[in-house]
Order: sequence, then structure tokens, then C-alpha cells
Amino acid sequence: MSAPKRALLGFVAAVIAVLIFHQGTSALLNASGVPTVAPYGMNPVPPFGVPMLVNRCFWGGLYGLALGLALPWLPRAPMWVLGLSFGLLSVLIGWFVVAPAKGLPVGGGFIPARMLTTIVINGVWGIGIGLVLSLLMRKASVGAKVHARGAA
Repeated sequence: MSAPKRALLGFVAAVIAVLIFHQGTSALLNASGVPTVAPYGMNPVPPFGVPMLVNRCFWGGLYGLALGLALPWLPRAPMWVLGLSFGLLSVLIGWFVVAPAKGLPVGGGFIPARMLTTIVINGVWGIGIGLVLSLLMRKASVGAKVHARGAA
């Protein structure tokens, strides 16, 4: 599969995973009394005032794009494991790159409950990316084979 197609499928898989797995996990945690950022939030995010959910889908999609591009160089492992790895990588980048850039405490302030919540939400999101990407790649591969047969 070509790199642009893997990138596109990775982006789409990650956006779907944000909507279902990331925000769904956040909603379940909130419903069980674990404080998280409100799921499916539409409050504007600076500097452009984009709704929070759209912001999460965009940035999550970029992680999926990176996963799609990196696939040929990653070890052969179940796609959900690769997705989980990217989800946990996003946690580390958020804690040690994004937070300081925004003037926020490194590592979520090293508050264990907050740290665990972040790991769970992003870990489940990463697993979701792997599951959805695997499905999308399988569908794209079957579609390409059917199209090739029809052209012959």
C-alpha cells in the first residue's frame, strides 16, 4: 500500500478512534465519578477558537497519519499493540513537550490520579486506532484486489 494511502487511512482511523474510543472512555470515566475533561466538548480552543472536539480529532488524526507512515518500519506486531504504543507515545509528548510549551506543569503535575486517567484514555484511544486502521487497511486491500481483477 502506498505511503499517502497509509497516511490517509491512519488519519481517518485516528479521528474515528477519537470520536468512539477517546471520548467514549472519557464519558465512561466521567459517568463513574472519575474527573476528566468533559467528553465531546465544543468549547472553543485558543488561538483559533476551534471547538475542542474538532481540535482533538485534528491532532489525534496527525498521530494516526504518523502511524500509517511509520508502519513499514515498525516491528511486526498486532495493529492494536502498535496503536497502543502510539497512544502511550502521545501521552509522553503531551506531558513533556506540549504541556511545557503551553506553560502547564510537566507530567500533568505528577498527580497520580490525573496521570493514570490520561494513560487510560490515550491507551484506549491508541488501541482504537489500531483496530480501526487494521479494518480500514483490510477493506482498502480487498477493494484494490477487486478493482485490479475488474481491470484485467
